[in-house]
Amino acid sequence: MGRNKMLLDVGGETMLERAVRRALRAGCAPVVVVFGHEPERVRAALSGLEVSFAMSPDPGGPTSGSLHAGLRALGPGADAAVVMLADMPHVTGDMIDALIRSHVEGASSLAVSRYGDVLAPPLLFARALWPELLAWHGEGCGKTVVKAHQSEAVMHDWPPERLQDIDTPADYEQLAR
Repeated sequence: MGRNKMLLDVGGETMLERAVRRALRAGCAPVVVVFGHEPERVRAALSGLEVSFAMSPDPGGPTSGSLHAGLRALGPGADAAVVMLADMPHVTGDMIDALIRSHVEGASSLAVSRYGDVLAPPLLFARALWPELLAWHGEGCGKTVVKAHQSEAVMHDWPPERLQDIDTPADYEQLAR
């Protein structure tokens, strides 16, 4: 992108602020923001919101490092973690809430978003799955753990267009339209 995409404007707020507000509205608490670049700017963008921060040990490395940092920052009181990416601006609070409800209702230790044939965030992992997540290293927000437990997961189907993420200037231009 050539700049910190988390701080790009989306409808009058930063991409990161948009994601955090949706998580908070859905009842996520605590919300842990894992960052790797420009920590002062990230903290300033979220000033006034009830969030905690964790530093990714290797911002250019695999996503597992960021996921591990976020899980460790949650502490012993959390019984589940919703994993989401701020660069997926079409994820709504209702989507996050549906994952949480399926966990609270005891349906499964794993709630997965499915966009057509694609499994992607947001994802909910109960604490029982955290040792597997912490042992996993690689890309994909814990997809190895998702695939290992897919048969017992609660699937939440969302329109495929909600899967769009913002990775390039062209993606951002399309979002701005």
